[in-house]
Amino acid sequence: MRGGREVDITIFGATGFVGKLIAGYLARSGTGLTIALAGRSQDRLEAVRSSFGGRANKWPLVIADVDQPGSLDAMASRSRLVLNAVGPYTRYGPPVVAACAGAGTDYIDLTGEVPFVRRSIDQSHGTAQDTGARIVHSCGFDSIPSDLTVYALSRRAAADGTGELGETTLVLRDYSGGYAGGSVATMVDLMRLTSSDAEVRRMLDDPYSLSPDRAAEPDLGHQVDLPLLPGQAIAPELAGLWTSGYVMALYNTRCVRRSNALMEWAYGRSFHYTETLIMGSFPGAALAGAMFNAGITTASRFGGHYLRLLPTGLVDRMTPAAGTGNDMGSRGHYRVETYATTTTGRRYRATIAQPADPGYSATAVLAGESALALVLDRDRLPDRHGVLTPASAMGDVLLDRLPAAGVTFETVSLP
Repeated sequence: MRGGREVDITIFGATGFVGKLIAGYLARSGTGLTIALAGRSQDRLEAVRSSFGGRANKWPLVIADVDQPGSLDAMASRSRLVLNAVGPYTRYGPPVVAACAGAGTDYIDLTGEVPFVRRSIDQSHGTAQDTGARIVHSCGFDSIPSDLTVYALSRRAAADGTGELGETTLVLRDYSGGYAGGSVATMVDLMRLTSSDAEVRRMLDDPYSLSPDRAAEPDLGHQVDLPLLPGQAIAPELAGLWTSGYVMALYNTRCVRRSNALMEWAYGRSFHYTETLIMGSFPGAALAGAMFNAGITTASRFGGHYLRLLPTGLVDRMTPAAGTGNDMGSRGHYRVETYATTTTGRRYRATIAQPADPGYSATAVLAGESALALVLDRDRLPDRHGVLTPASAMGDVLLDRLPAAGVTFETVSLP
């Protein structure tokens, strides 16, 4: 028993596709930690546990359901950390966060949902600070590459004495992977919310909607979520390419700006952050990027209206079930480059890459290492509690852990 809790890490949603991948990663980690598998079905949990063999055969199983708050409280109170793999989080996440915040239990998830995180901040930040819990959202492909590359750039600039970060742009250079059923369900839920809830639309219009103190944020003018830019406007190294908006920028940019504020604007008060996607250099790349941006805007703002025109229940029947995935779980790759110019004019680039599917096996590594960082490296973590981000909760520790887990990470000065 460690830290007064009988379980080191509980994976809630362990029978889902990504939950099983994370459990498998932790089973292979060789840490000797006690891992519990949690969900609604004893039979399905037993089947997942038996698939790992070895020490995992002794892992405890926990029956827990978001519709039974007492089961969530019991799960949280016996665990040092709960890894929540049950989405869509806007629908299912708040009671899990509340249980962990109340029990002083650390928590991580894989969310990329602005409304859920805003609700988590409003309802659980204060409680988690009081109990000493770290509630760390977005510990998968969303949003560790975004959050950690910017954090690394800031650390490098500070070490070199070259000022704070100014114009900073993430570029998704390469991506190959699939989408889990839970991810599709999340997108459908968000389209419905955006079309019917004026407050959600306001959050998506506000670049600082996840800020701990909105009034304290700098006024940098209009900040575009879905830019259409020639590569050379970002960095000379990208000359000849066109970039478009990146759909996850609607969440990731707000997560990164929250990190800056939680760390007392360590990136700078003139930090201006954008995320983009490489479209290519082919004729018509600019037009393709413009159409891509228009499609994202239409889907995010008006998709819910179109969904309501369809027969009742049809969309839910067509949407892959949450917890399902495909064989892309063992394939795929990504490469992210983040470019920054400091207030003294120095340029830097941070790169993160994995030879794994971003939504599946890559996320399992990122989430698994986040959980291990919070449990095994507590003495090295910043003294911050409440609703945090990966960078503000685990920045240096994750930068140290990820390369040993097969994640390529590099920060370089550019001419």
